[in-house]
Amino acid sequence: QVQLVESGGGLVQSGGSLRLSCAASGNIVSLDVIHWYRQAPGKQRELVAQVTIGGSTIYTNSVKGRFTISRDNNKNTVDLQMNSLKPEDTATYLCHAILRTVAGGPTYSYWGRGTQVTVSS
Repeated sequence: QVQLVESGGGLVQSGGSLRLSCAASGNIVSLDVIHWYRQAPGKQRELVAQVTIGGSTIYTNSVKGRFTISRDNNKNTVDLQMNSLKPEDTATYLCHAILRTVAGGPTYSYWGRGTQVTVSS
């Protein structure tokens, strides 16, 4: 049974920092792509950052230069370091993985339940 569990959310003042972590567990052979999404009330889910198994990253424009995604392949964890936080970063942050449970086998999509980030002005 594969699970993704996010942690690290909380309440922070504008300009502050938080570090989110996504821990993947279960019968995982490879985490091909990991995404951090966020969803604010009344808004569509938005891709924040992505890291591939090779370490390539992409970021949505609004977080470039402020957020950094990183992964530890030995621990099957992916972190999102968030600096210079703004009130508009307030959202539930969700981890999403495209992974394989068998080497060379099909990929599967999994979601975590999310962690709340609230940035006060």
